[in-house]
Amino acid sequence: GGYDASARAGRLLEGLGFQPGDLDRTVKSFSGGWRIRLNLARALMKPSDLLLLDEPTNHLDLDAVLWLQNWLLQYAGTLLLISHDRDFMDALATHVLSFEQQQLILYTGNYSRFEGQRASRLAQQAAAHGKQQQRIAEIQRFVSRFGAKATKARQAQSRLRELERMELIAPAHADSPFSFRIPCHDKMSEPLLALKQASLGYQGKAVLNGVNLILYPGARVGLLGANGQGKSTLIKSLVGDLPLVSGERQTGEHLRIGYFSQHQLEALDPASSAFELMRRRDPDAREQSIRDYLGGFDFGGEAADKPLADCSGGERARVALALIAWQRPNLLLLDEPTNHLDLEMRHALNMALQDYPGALVLVTHDRHLMRALADDLILVAGGRADEYRGSLETYEKSRLSAEVPVSQGDNAGKNGQAQTADRKQKKRAEAERRQRLSPLRKRISEAEKRMEKLSTQLDSISEQLADSELYSAERKAELATLMSQRQTLQNELETAELEWMSASEELERLESEPLDEV
Repeated sequence: GGYDASARAGRLLEGLGFQPGDLDRTVKSFSGGWRIRLNLARALMKPSDLLLLDEPTNHLDLDAVLWLQNWLLQYAGTLLLISHDRDFMDALATHVLSFEQQQLILYTGNYSRFEGQRASRLAQQAAAHGKQQQRIAEIQRFVSRFGAKATKARQAQSRLRELERMELIAPAHADSPFSFRIPCHDKMSEPLLALKQASLGYQGKAVLNGVNLILYPGARVGLLGANGQGKSTLIKSLVGDLPLVSGERQTGEHLRIGYFSQHQLEALDPASSAFELMRRRDPDAREQSIRDYLGGFDFGGEAADKPLADCSGGERARVALALIAWQRPNLLLLDEPTNHLDLEMRHALNMALQDYPGALVLVTHDRHLMRALADDLILVAGGRADEYRGSLETYEKSRLSAEVPVSQGDNAGKNGQAQTADRKQKKRAEAERRQRLSPLRKRISEAEKRMEKLSTQLDSISEQLADSELYSAERKAELATLMSQRQTLQNELETAELEWMSASEELERLESEPLDEV
């Protein structure tokens, strides 16, 4: 394949976002992120039977991620991939190898199937752990009660040997170490921020023209477009870091911006710790308040005092997010916030942003995050930033098939109107589904509360029945009453469990139905 090597190299570099004029530039003229892309291109260029990729989507924009996904789908060899991009893994993986408590467990299927299988396995493990802990408690109670009695000593020793032989089942540690929220300033403006007939660019040279964007409280805007088209230019102009070439930037009286970008990440003082940066940001805050807050970002104990120079990229990103959230912004501008973040932190960020009441503008190659958060999409392309009337799935298909995405504005025509109608119909169907699922979730919650209450009552009776003096002739009536109460409670618990199972199965069935069948 030597004769077409130059052409193949050009296609690879173009797919990863390099411009035609970049092909003859020296490596040292590129930034670190672009050198990472170049390393990826070299790995793809080399013929191989086994391809090892460690976080290949970091530093790629969405268009480049989609191109890479399409390329890897055609790869004939074996692919071993480390990634925190769920959609990317869903499209490529046929097996998932999971590191769990110093063991490797192989699951069949893509990432979504892995999540379901692992949840089921952890539920079984948790049930087995619960039963084992109950048996251990019974043995320990027996030994403490009868170990000193000669008539029971042999049985007590037998139970102790059972306890020693028992291979302990680890509790299911499925909870994320991250738990945080992004507080919002109490005061809002209507609107928070607006760009009107704005031209955006650098040193008087426009990159984007005719930009009209109004951000109200609660807005959820996702930016689409290939690298170099102006997404970061738009974000910086919204922040105010980049003066407008022309037009207006209007800010609300109570506007407070929280801005995340890779540039800000690199600007953090490497000699300072997370605690020191927080204290510098808010000198009046109590030390314990800062440490408790950082604990939600998994900086507990000594980790909060570790210099950033000794932190990983993911840890530095978590520090930057913590600093932003502490400011209580009412407008969040996030430019690729998930680079270097693992799946647990991405999930925690997703949950925090869903609960955030302020406005959000998001640039990300993480399609799962974009799909979960963005209500409105803007396509930045061809010197314009206009509403994208299709869905994220429409955009993905257009990029994967190398078609030009649907044009925006007046050029969208009937196709754009049909897509808008489809989105409205989908939202109505989702609302109807939520309305149908609400009573089921209520039934499940009530059944869980009954099960918890009955289990507590049964535990109390079991403790009373463990009293050896209860079995004397004088307390026969009391024993009979307790036995009767236990049987009644067990029957009620079984009924509650059946109710919970029935409602859960019905909920699962409805959630799995396509929206048009609901």
